[in-house]
Amino acid sequence: MAVTTVLGPVEPDELGRVDAHEHIFLRSPILVGDEIQDRTKVTEEVVAVRASGIDTVVDLTPIGLGRRPGWTAEVSRRSGVNIVLATGIHRAAHYPRGHWVHEIGVDELAALMTEDLTAGIDERDWQGPTPRRGTVRAGIVKLGASYHAIADPERVWLEAGARAALATGVPVAVHCEVGTAAHDVLDLLDGFGLPPARVMLAHMDRNIDVVLHDEIASRGAFLGYDTVGRTKYHADAAVIELIARITERGRQGHVLLGTDVGRNSMLRAYGGGPGMDVLGRTFLPRLRRELGADIEETVSVRNPARFLVGGPL
Repeated sequence: MAVTTVLGPVEPDELGRVDAHEHIFLRSPILVGDEIQDRTKVTEEVVAVRASGIDTVVDLTPIGLGRRPGWTAEVSRRSGVNIVLATGIHRAAHYPRGHWVHEIGVDELAALMTEDLTAGIDERDWQGPTPRRGTVRAGIVKLGASYHAIADPERVWLEAGARAALATGVPVAVHCEVGTAAHDVLDLLDGFGLPPARVMLAHMDRNIDVVLHDEIASRGAFLGYDTVGRTKYHADAAVIELIARITERGRQGHVLLGTDVGRNSMLRAYGGGPGMDVLGRTFLPRLRRELGADIEETVSVRNPARFLVGGPL
């Protein structure tokens, strides 16, 4: 099974090194003033990502939060980076009361996500006034849960996302706020028929609990260690130690890496940092030095290839 990128299908063994959690374009009411919507600066940022040795980026921006499918395809062509776009709905905090995502039912929402995956993403990101169907398709479903809980609307959105993923064979990434509610998310999705092996739980490195991570991996799910370079959460040394400890438990095959620099103030092209290229520029070389080339290739090449095709290769 090939992976759907913004420029078409790519075989999993051609993905190379993968950054499994980024945001190429993003705009959210909870991130006012930190929007990422400048094509020129975004292209500059992703060119730097390619120069750092990253070949594929998974953009986990879901519906209604500033997706730009046509622009993203242009960025991919100019940078040489494969980009996988998402459909889905984020956690409830990103959608204010009165937003249309609160008004439609699970059947309609699942159908909309499935359209994104099979026909093409609306160039207006389903924000109106009328759809402008594009040819760029999504290749993953992105969903979200709140801090230590799954809000009522999030349950609807998780069900819709599970349905779309089951209908199309794509994987699912779930925002776990500060790495919480992990088992609850997996239980709910499993109840909808989506097995944990099709799921990445994002931000688990914000909740550095190796026992919990071992439990999650034992269920087959992938662990998103996706705040690399984000020093306000932890030093990169903590993530390397976490990978070492999870490897001691034989769970290195469940780790995915990313930086999730979802604010313009985090991008070097906007004058901020650490930059979207921090994974390839500093972290992966350090990981190779400290834990060896095989571990680095496992978490940056083999694991994401397996995850992105929705199951074992």
